[in-house]
Amino acid sequence: MMDKKAYLPIGSIVLLEGQKKRVMIDGRRVICGTEGKEYDYRGCFYPEGVREQSDVILFNNDDVSMIYFIGFQDIEELAFRKIVLKDDEPLEEA
Repeated sequence: MMDKKAYLPIGSIVLLEGQKKRVMIDGRRVICGTEGKEYDYRGCFYPEGVREQSDVILFNNDDVSMIYFIGFQDIEELAFRKIVLKDDEPLEEA
């Protein structure tokens, strides 16, 4: 289980609790339009990727049981996490 305040970068590969198939993170702080609920991550099965809309997986830090790979991080990523991915500010639905 991950720290609620931490965000993994795009491209990270994780295993979710109770699952056998790994997931690649391709989005963060996502609001589900049908539910209006905010999730920490959007992902897809690895290595297949998204082939159709039903392949999209929404999940939270609490759902992550293991991290296999941490995605690319540079100054731009670190600034993005500091400015945009702050937990204390709610997101607006896109």
